[in-house]
Formats: sequence, C-alpha cells, structure tokens
Amino acid sequence: MESAFTIIAEPSRRAILGLLASAEHSVGDLEEALGLSQPSVSKHLRVLREAGFVESRVDAQRRLYRIRPEPLMEIDAWLEPFRRYWSTHVDALERHLDRMHPEPSRKGKKR
Repeated sequence: MESAFTIIAEPSRRAILGLLASAEHSVGDLEEALGLSQPSVSKHLRVLREAGFVESRVDAQRRLYRIRPEPLMEIDAWLEPFRRYWSTHVDALERHLDRMHPEPSRKGKKR
C-alpha cells in the first residue's frame, strides 16, 4: 500500500481533497471545479478511495464523495515538529515587531 505522502504527491488529488474538505461533491462538480475530464477525476477518486482518503454515498442517481480525515493523521503527525518549529519563530517575530512598533496607549478611550 502506498503511503499517504505518495497519494497526495499528485497535484490533482490534493486539489480534490481541498474541495472535499469543505463539502461533498459529485464527480461532475469536481470536473467543473478543476477543469479535468471525467475519466481523470474518476481515476484520482479511485486512488483516493482505495487509500481511504475519501468515501462515497449514493444520492438519487449520483455518487457524492466526502473526505475521510483518518489517513491525513499520518501527515499531521509528521508535520507536528515543524509546526512547533515555526510557532517558536513566529512568536519571536511577533515579539520583535511589538518592540519595534509598540501600540500607542489607549488611556481614556473605550472600545
């Protein structure tokens, strides 16, 4: 089985996941949003479904796809040390900017 990183390395699959992160979509919806052909969208959805990233349900005569977050946990766990790294650096930048441009006093002013 391919790793989660191999699955999302393909830009069209990442784009599909991005769209599915906000709402369920049919193959037609994804075709239109991404400008891809139906066979191409179906191929990518099959890979994503087999890897567990998406699941589908039948709604009348169409199949709606939605994201499954569990496989993304592997990626989230891998990113955690980097989040801590950047968080530390962003906090230091914020402190530096605060020292360079202190907020003016708001005495007597109500919000």
